[in-house]
Amino acid sequence: MAKNLVIVESPAKAKTIKKFLGTSYEVKASNGHVRDLPKSQMGIDIENDFEPKYITIRGKGDLLADLRKSVKKADKVYLATDPDREGEAISYHLSVALKLEDKNYKRITFNEITKNAVKASIKEARAIDMNLVDAQQARRVLDRMVGYTISPLLWKKIKRGLSAGRVQSVALKLICDREEEIAAFVPEEYWSVDASLTGSGITKPIPFHYSKDRLTKQEMQEVTGNIKGGTFTVSDIKQTEKVKKQPLPFTTSTLQQEAGKKLNFATVKTMRIAQQLYEGVDIKGMGTIGLITYLRTDSIRVSDEADKAAKAYIRDTYGDSYVGTPQTGVTGKKIQDAHEAIRPTDISNTPAKLKNALSRDQFRLYQLIYQRFLASRMAPAKYELSTVTALCGDRKFKANSTKLVFDGFMSVYTPDDEKIEKNHLGNLTVGKELTLSGDVEAKQHFTQPPAHYTEALLVRTMEELGIGRPSTYAPTITTIIARRYVSKENKNLYVTELGEAVNQMMVKAFPEIIDTNFTANVESLLDKIEEGDIKWKVVIRNFYPDLADAVERAEKELESVTIEDEVSDTKCELCGRMMVIKYGPHGKFLACPGFPECRNTKPHYEKLPVPCPVCGDTVVIRKTKKGRKYYGCINNPECTFMSWAKPSKIKCPTCGAYMVEKGSRLLCSAEKCGTSIEKPKEEND
Repeated sequence: MAKNLVIVESPAKAKTIKKFLGTSYEVKASNGHVRDLPKSQMGIDIENDFEPKYITIRGKGDLLADLRKSVKKADKVYLATDPDREGEAISYHLSVALKLEDKNYKRITFNEITKNAVKASIKEARAIDMNLVDAQQARRVLDRMVGYTISPLLWKKIKRGLSAGRVQSVALKLICDREEEIAAFVPEEYWSVDASLTGSGITKPIPFHYSKDRLTKQEMQEVTGNIKGGTFTVSDIKQTEKVKKQPLPFTTSTLQQEAGKKLNFATVKTMRIAQQLYEGVDIKGMGTIGLITYLRTDSIRVSDEADKAAKAYIRDTYGDSYVGTPQTGVTGKKIQDAHEAIRPTDISNTPAKLKNALSRDQFRLYQLIYQRFLASRMAPAKYELSTVTALCGDRKFKANSTKLVFDGFMSVYTPDDEKIEKNHLGNLTVGKELTLSGDVEAKQHFTQPPAHYTEALLVRTMEELGIGRPSTYAPTITTIIARRYVSKENKNLYVTELGEAVNQMMVKAFPEIIDTNFTANVESLLDKIEEGDIKWKVVIRNFYPDLADAVERAEKELESVTIEDEVSDTKCELCGRMMVIKYGPHGKFLACPGFPECRNTKPHYEKLPVPCPVCGDTVVIRKTKKGRKYYGCINNPECTFMSWAKPSKIKCPTCGAYMVEKGSRLLCSAEKCGTSIEKPKEEND
């Protein structure tokens, strides 16, 4: 009979660990949390010093009963939940729910699910770390207070079912602010000049670029006029060596970013597949083994054992010259260094060796993690850069060439931003005369607006600003998309009409809650709770009064702006009443005020005082299936006009095309025109 009971979160993890331990161990799964705050109420006793009211999660009764039977039979109980704050909290709640205070029980943690790591953790069993539990408890209570006090206001103001959150509301504001920047951005025209030069002994013309990157149209015309028919003389040749440093191993944030860019994975998909690789995959001839270390981390630390094994593998496979000294990362950055960077548990388990045992997505993510870790232990890549300067009068042109002289880490992992110019400059010497080959190429460009947020860019920004932690990035993004505050199209995140309404209310009523500095400061306080420097209830006591005051003020101020149903100019064809504008899950719609006697509804389109540039009828505000706003003709689909930017009734004075609003200016919609004028006062009005 098993004398030791090990409790983990998931059945997959239990299956993997069971194979490492002998018959004297029974391994059971709790299937995640077993106790939580109730959904029907805030669950925090404000009058009793903010004491949380935990209850058993619905549906977990039978599971807990089964675990209690196993506890009675066991001499020792090991709580082996994940090695982070949430895992520590799950272990604590298990100890309470299973009444382990009179049992011989310990907490064990491991950064990887391998035989050596699991057995070593049992030798290093410890008590539950209540500082970790309290840090997680403080986060849970703070988030519950924000959600359960602010969300009802959103219900009154906009519609039922909406939610606010300490982190999600800040993430939404970041996206809204970026959309406003893009909408107000006015492109500026600039020009570049390129010249293909040739000379004696040169078989293929060499592209030279004018030394000033951004020219006005007048400057471009002066440059092209001055050099036509002129002679170019090579004035300088420089050769330098460039070292491209090896990448750092993955943290949660960088893994989500790279998987988004290289594999087109959403953050939630990346974390789901990484969890599978961590908990264990059945490998033929090897059994079920965990393939990567713990996936929620902001540390780049690697164990000495893993570092030595990787370097030995590199030395045997690629040679001594490929073994490098790893980067140490950004100094001064606050990280939770509880466990290592994300890496393969065994460097000998190459992606090719495991390919047949993994699904396509598992293989692609494992290969990315494996290659990145291997590259982080390798030597930097080295380039030879050549720059040639040629003068035509006082006009300076440059040609560049890049030659990879040692591939180093790039033999296994190539960064996305790597650009190599392969011009052949070998026949050029100082003093050599060159002439134009063909016409001078003048190119028109326009400055570009800030990029729309993608999931990867939002994760990077949240990490840089100190908003949330590795475990919160994916659920935060998933929530704002699921709530339809944000839509995702071709990787980009766009705020919806609903998201704009929620953000505007949060900005007006709760500016402190959605301030990025405040949110980052909360994370810092949670770190101090974990380190034992602050008691968790001190943070709650300081936070709640300000929140309560803000809610009370918002209740009074927002009551006066409660929106009554706006009467439209559309008559109900069924009963003759004037239809009213209502808000639904997908935005505005028209409904008959005679409900429930008359249940007629129809789409609502907000009309603009602008004729359709295609057919002359009315332009209305429409939305894509995912909720993104655009401008189209009321006669769609017969008329195909659409514009992401708000059109104006003013025509372009240069080409006659319709113009669109960009902040305080109007911009020509014709891509190659670029005319921009001040918006007339009546348009602003």
